[in-house]
Amino acid sequence: MPTTIPKSRITTREIRKSDWKLIEKLFGERGACGGCWCMHWRREKGGKAWEAAKGAPNRRAFKVLVESGQAHGVLAFDGATPVGWCAFGRRSEFPRLVRTRAYQYAESAIPGSDVLKVWSINCLFILKSHRDQGLSQAMVATAVEAIRKRKGRFVEAYPVTLTADGNKLPAAFAYTGPEIIFRRLGFKEVQRLSQSRPLYRLELGRRG
Repeated sequence: MPTTIPKSRITTREIRKSDWKLIEKLFGERGACGGCWCMHWRREKGGKAWEAAKGAPNRRAFKVLVESGQAHGVLAFDGATPVGWCAFGRRSEFPRLVRTRAYQYAESAIPGSDVLKVWSINCLFILKSHRDQGLSQAMVATAVEAIRKRKGRFVEAYPVTLTADGNKLPAAFAYTGPEIIFRRLGFKEVQRLSQSRPLYRLELGRRG
């Protein structure tokens, strides 16, 4: 069991262009998981194209996005040490997400011009030493507020479900986050074309 971390030591904030070294330290040699470097949803194709992109190509591509300010995300810190990551961005920034059948929907599902105001929270990574401490929910909450500041209208999430026998999936397969944290933050299930791939959505309203 991981040691409980005092909440007073944990902070979250949006990433900055100057944060690449912190992200690199957090993700480690494996790029968070299997050479992904948070590029899974950003690459249009899987299969051989994805295999070829793993590792150094993904690292280079994500570094460019971070340092140019094109990547959005939230970092969690234990003191000054980065211990967690949550990616977010406009749905349109993630072509592989748009191509995934379970997450496709008719544009009529989102009213009018608000289709352009759909944002996505789609990747979480936490150091093993800091899991089961509430960091996922804290980072998602910070991401939601960041999207609200940008006048996003809807926030989507694609949480993982429990296995058929009611157990948690291994961490490597749970990178989109568990359903419970999104429910706690007010997200509602709006679609389930696949039993294991529900689509959740939070409507932020028309503030600002």
